[in-house]
Amino acid sequence: MCLALAHRLGLLEQFRDPARAKQTLVDLGTWGYVAFVAAYATLQPFGIPGTVFVLAATLVWPWPIAFVVSMIGTMAASVVGFSFARFVARDWITTLVPVRFHKYDDELAKRAFVTVFFMRLIFWMPPLLHAFFGVSKVRFSTHFWGSLAGYVVPLLLMSFFGQRLFEALKNAPPTVWLSIGIGVFVVVLSAWLVRRQAAKCPNGDPPQPEDGIHR
Repeated sequence: MCLALAHRLGLLEQFRDPARAKQTLVDLGTWGYVAFVAAYATLQPFGIPGTVFVLAATLVWPWPIAFVVSMIGTMAASVVGFSFARFVARDWITTLVPVRFHKYDDELAKRAFVTVFFMRLIFWMPPLLHAFFGVSKVRFSTHFWGSLAGYVVPLLLMSFFGQRLFEALKNAPPTVWLSIGIGVFVVVLSAWLVRRQAAKCPNGDPPQPEDGIHR
């Protein structure tokens, strides 16, 4: 409904061209910040990568402003994702959280703040992590402050180097993109092979010959 209304009002036309979108947000002043944070908080918890918003912020505003609006947007998205999982769809979300995430339940019960901090520092802000915290034993306040502390370093680095990274990738020759693609493929393939092997040997024991003869 909101997207349809925005289309009828011609707002989406402002964002078809990156340069035009940047100028639109800058011209909006304070409301540009509000629009950015609102879009971030509404869309990121439900599938839009947060790095898209953080990188976009570095292309629109100077890095100190980009860092502040990215931090506010990231925290707002985390709160929305956490609250949705805890208060709106807890039973449904619980069935979607992978079993491997449940090993952190005891850690949350013992060292909630530290666990939230390191998981945010390492994994950052995937929607699944918002959901996991929402259905876990961690308190809202612990999740909020642990997430805030965990986001500082990655957001600061992304805000400071984001525009330079974008320019470097934009001007990179095709061989660089090919190398990145091959690297991603190798990582994904390796992860798949490891996961497949782990599924065959869930207890870590090597498979035995079917005839029972040990060699």
